This record gives sequence, C-alpha cells and structure tokens, in this order.
Amino acid sequence: MVSIWIIIMKRTIIKRGDVFSVQVSNTKKKYFQYIINDLVQLNSDVIRAFKEEYDVNSQPDISEITNGEIDFYAHCVVKFGIKLSYWKKYGNSSNVGNFEDVAFRTSTDYGRKTGEEPILVSENWRVWRINDDSFTYIGKLRGEYKDAEIGIVVTPKDILQRLKYGKYDFFYPTYE
Repeated sequence: MVSIWIIIMKRTIIKRGDVFSVQVSNTKKKYFQYIINDLVQLNSDVIRAFKEEYDVNSQPDISEITNGEIDFYAHCVVKFGIKLSYWKKYGNSSNVGNFEDVAFRTSTDYGRKTGEEPILVSENWRVWRINDDSFTYIGKLRGEYKDAEIGIVVTPKDILQRLKYGKYDFFYPTYE
C-alpha cells in the first residue's frame, strides 16, 4: 500500500510595516522593516535596517525599534530570508518612516564576462528613488548620490552580512 503524506507548511504573509528579528551573533540581534515594494526594481521588497543591537533575549517594543536610527535601505526578497531561517517575523508597525528621498544607485559597469577584469571605479552611474520609473543617468557619482544605496536586489545572505559587519561582501564598483 502506498502512503501519501501531505506536508502543510505554515505560510508567512508579509505585510507593509512588518518588522523582522535577525540574530547577528550569539548574544545580539538586530531588526529591519519591510516598507514597500519597488515596482521599477523587479517589484522587490524594500527594507530599512536599524542600527541598534539588542540582547538576543530582549523583547523591545516595536515603536522603540521603528523610531531607531536607520542603518541602511536595501532591495531583497523578505520571504526567502524566512525560508532560509535568517530572520523571523517580530511584529508590525504602521510607522514605515519617510523614504521618499531615499536614493539608490546602479552602475552599468557591474558584472563582467569570463576572463575580463572587473571595472573597479565606475563613471557610469544611474540613480533612482523608490517607484521612480526613470533611472537617471548621472555619469560620475557626485554630491548627494554618493550616499545612495546600492540598488541591486540582494540575497538574504547579503542582508545578514551587512547587518553583522556593516558592508556587503560581494564586489561592486566604487565611485572614487
């Protein structure tokens, strides 16, 4: 007789304002919040990560977290991080902050063909804001855009890396 097993997986629904807990060491954790989808960047999830580290056993108030200092913004797929057990849903807050002025950058010099040397310093930058349907070509990265976040959709492992160490560990051209 053939047995059929049906595995029912708990489905996590992601909503705007959801806050996630990420363990960054044996004793510390950090948080990020899903704030919106960027329709012009592969309809990816945009998160804002917070600087504050908390004791791994603490249960801070959601408003304390979402009123904290922002560390960075990034494009990712939040559900993948849940499936990989990189983070857990902690709660939800309607306070998603003001992100209208958050700028992202991308370089046409990112990536390379096999055997080619990577371009270390790019002068071919485009910038945009969330759901801005025009990527503005600016050439050299100057002024306010030097603070723009890398706008590619990163993996959950990349988010974990940035939360732990303050930077991504993949190669991306610089601007100086």
